[in-house]
Amino acid sequence: MSTRTVTARVNGVLHTEETRHHTTLAEHLRTALRLTGTHVGCGTGDCGACVVLLDGEPVCSCLVLAVQADGREVTTVEGIAGGGDLTPAQRALIEEHGLQCGFCTPGLLVRMAHAADHGGAEEDVLAGHLCRCTGYGGIRAALRRTIGGPGTDR
Repeated sequence: MSTRTVTARVNGVLHTEETRHHTTLAEHLRTALRLTGTHVGCGTGDCGACVVLLDGEPVCSCLVLAVQADGREVTTVEGIAGGGDLTPAQRALIEEHGLQCGFCTPGLLVRMAHAADHGGAEEDVLAGHLCRCTGYGGIRAALRRTIGGPGTDR
């Protein structure tokens, strides 16, 4: 089995782990680092459940190899939610009934946090995100509260 050492700063902490060349970043985060907030749904980058920030940009971690994260910064949903308090995006999703089973929520929260910090349109956040439980009314309302949009003061 061919392996490689990967050193990456994940949620602000430097980690060095051995991984197989073909291991996805999502699998590496979940198994080697035990950061299970990143969910794997489709494995093809279509559902958005596995979105993390790689050097500050949203990526589907099911499409990125762990070795591609070597020397880079990774932020997972665990890194977005700091200090035990709800983030504005989490609070908005709860109050607007924008989640149900929660499977897709981690990737959505990462995208929402990125858009809140860097700007982004509602449609950009929802591109590549698939929710099969709630419909999108509550999600869209939470997005408007978090990143602004029609009918908000933001």
